[in-house]
Amino acid sequence: MFPEFYHKCLRQLLTPRQYTSLKIIVVLLQTQKIIQLEKLAAFFPLPIKDESRRRHIQRLLLLPQLQIKLLWFPILKQWLRIGRKTKLCYVAIDRTRWQERNLLVAALIKDKRAIPLFWFLLDKKGNSNFSEQKKLLKAVARLLRGYKIIVLGDREFGNVVLADWLDSKGFQYVLRSKDNKYIQQEEQEYQQLSSLGLKPGQSFYLYQVKFTKQLGFGKVNIGGYWSQKTKKKKKDEGWYLITNLSSLRLAIASYRKRMGIEAMFKDCKTGGYNLEKCQVSKQRLLSLVLLIAIAYTCAIQKGQKIKSMGIQKYVCRIKLATRKTRRHSSFWVGLYGGLWVETFELCQKLVRQLMRLTPRKLPFYQQGLRAKTLIKSIL
Repeated sequence: MFPEFYHKCLRQLLTPRQYTSLKIIVVLLQTQKIIQLEKLAAFFPLPIKDESRRRHIQRLLLLPQLQIKLLWFPILKQWLRIGRKTKLCYVAIDRTRWQERNLLVAALIKDKRAIPLFWFLLDKKGNSNFSEQKKLLKAVARLLRGYKIIVLGDREFGNVVLADWLDSKGFQYVLRSKDNKYIQQEEQEYQQLSSLGLKPGQSFYLYQVKFTKQLGFGKVNIGGYWSQKTKKKKKDEGWYLITNLSSLRLAIASYRKRMGIEAMFKDCKTGGYNLEKCQVSKQRLLSLVLLIAIAYTCAIQKGQKIKSMGIQKYVCRIKLATRKTRRHSSFWVGLYGGLWVETFELCQKLVRQLMRLTPRKLPFYQQGLRAKTLIKSIL
C-alpha cells in the first residue's frame, strides 16, 4: 500500500495500533474519496459501535506525532532522494479557501502537478501577508537545503517586499504582479504597468527597473507577456511578471509551471478527496490534510508505476484525438487504477459470468486480467 520508505518513517513515530489505523484511513481516502469524520467512521471497518469508531478516529487525529515537520518532512526527504534527478526545484505558493478555512500552501511542482511541502491555516479570510509568506518559505528552505529553488506565485505574492527578501536569501523567483503597480525605468518618470501598452500577442522584458515608489528596495526585472488568441479561447489579460531570472523565456516557462498547484487543489477537492466538505476542528483538519498528502503522493507513485508498465489504457483513455497532451495525470491513473481492481474483486462472480457470455473476446479478457494482476501487485 505504501512505498517502503513511507513504512519506515511512519513506524518510527507511531505505535503498531496507530500505524494500522492510519493505513485504514488512507485506504478509505483512496477508495471512498471522503474526508468527513462521520462518513469515515461509517466506513471504518473495525467491528465496534459507530460512536466508538468515531472516537477512535478523533483520538488518532489529535496525536502529537501527526505534525508536518515530524512525520511528513522525513518522508519528503526520502522521496526527494529517490525521485529527483536534478537539484532544481520549482516551488509554487498559493492559498485555497473553502467555508471559513483559509490554507496557505507551498508545493513542489512535478509533472504538471504539485507535491505539498508545507502548509498552515490562516486565522483570517483574506490574503496572506509578508510575515506569513516568510514563515512558509523558511520551512521550505530548511526542507530543500542544498537544492536550487525557484519560487512561483500569483498576484497575491507579487509585491516588492517578498521579491526583495527572496533575492536576499538566494532564491530565484517569478511572481505575477497586478497591473496597477508603479515602475521607474532609468531616467524616466514613474508609470503604472498598465500604461506599457501590453496587448494580445505582445511581450517585453525590462532589466533592472525600480518596482515601487518606496525607498530601500533593490531593482527587479519585469516581464510582460500576453498570448495570442487561440481557436477555443482568448486570454483575457496579460501577465506582468517580476523576476530575477535572466530572460523572458525562462520567466514564462517557469511561471507556467505554477498551474500545477491549481491542479493539486482540484485533486484534493472536487477532483479527488472532497476536502471542502470537511468540518472538523483546526487540529484535526491539519491532521486530515497531512493524511491527504500521504494518500495523494501514494496515488501519484502508483500512477507512475502503472504508466511505466504500459497498462494505463486499462484505466483511462490515454489522450483525446483533439488534444496533444495526455488526458489524465499520474494521480488520476493511480487513484482510479486501484478502484478498478477493487471493483473487479467486489463483483468477481458477475464479471466472470459476463466474460463467459462473450467467449469470442477471451483473448482480450486475458490481457485485461494480466493488467489487473500487475496493478494489484503495486497496491
